[in-house]
Amino acid sequence: MAAFWTEPDFDDHELVQLVRDARSGLTAIIALHSTHLGPGAGGTRFWHYGNPQDAMRDALRLSRGMSFKNAMAGLPMGGGKAVILADERGTKTKAMLEAFGDAVDALGGRYVTAEDVGISVDDMAIVAQRTRYVSGLAPQGEQAVGGDPGPFTAMGVYHGIRAAVAHKLGSNDLRGIRVAVQGAGSVGAGLARLLARDGAVLTLADINADAVAALADETGAEIAPTDAIMSMSCDVFSPNALGAVLDDDGVARLDCAIVAGAANNQLARPEHGPMLADRGILYAPDYVINAGGIISVTLEYLCRMQGSPCGINEVRARIAQIPERLQQVWRESEASGRSPDQVADAMAMQLIGRGDSA
Repeated sequence: MAAFWTEPDFDDHELVQLVRDARSGLTAIIALHSTHLGPGAGGTRFWHYGNPQDAMRDALRLSRGMSFKNAMAGLPMGGGKAVILADERGTKTKAMLEAFGDAVDALGGRYVTAEDVGISVDDMAIVAQRTRYVSGLAPQGEQAVGGDPGPFTAMGVYHGIRAAVAHKLGSNDLRGIRVAVQGAGSVGAGLARLLARDGAVLTLADINADAVAALADETGAEIAPTDAIMSMSCDVFSPNALGAVLDDDGVARLDCAIVAGAANNQLARPEHGPMLADRGILYAPDYVINAGGIISVTLEYLCRMQGSPCGINEVRARIAQIPERLQQVWRESEASGRSPDQVADAMAMQLIGRGDSA
């Protein structure tokens, strides 16, 4: 693995740590981008990377995204992320998770972890046996905060899509609005259900054929091949799987008015945001629209550390503020001529003490 500080995605990260535990077989990377606003908070991804350099790139990009996400959500947390490098079989053991928990604990609270792709609530419970710097744990009570943050991420994206449709298409009604949903996992499925409830016309795609078929039956959606979903004629393209789908080819293939989804790091490179704007496509910056999950796990963590109750209604109220943040970005974009991603990045950089006023 080359020196991480030579990576294009290295952005003055405060800490990048390789974790290796030979006994359990754990190999992981923990990256802290900024702790200007508080402890670096962000989930742990369990994924098989064909090239270890891809794992480093993911950790660097995702941790920077978490700095921006937490800042734009008004949370007293910095940005961090961890990736656990899975083997081809996806082997995940209790010993590996315990060793990872020890590594998190050794940072003394500088990093707070939670679920991400490939990590479950049960996995976090194992990590929590070795460190208190963890969130996304099973809720203690019917109205308590906790558990899988996916539904809260979906809720925020749903609010964001409604705001984008109103801003770009001038409609406060989702009935008949065509949405192409890429990804039918926890977040994509939750989003599809909310959109279907409001009468949106859905097209779904996912590599899990059984999951997407069941979701289509439930929501009345059509199914598209995974390699065709980005080319579907629609009002909203909603990427909810892995990131970097908006590259040169992806942007060129789009046939939509809006891109708004939960996937992290949707733009493959910085130039792809202006490319969307040049095509007249309204972009909802991913770390602004998908903040529902981190809002949930942050409030859960802060309330637990303070020993005070934190109800689900507070989480919902904070998530309901996402549309106004998006509107602020879009208004500034239109006034300045900069693309929405450029505006959001400038706002976030100022908030973490690394930039001038947007």
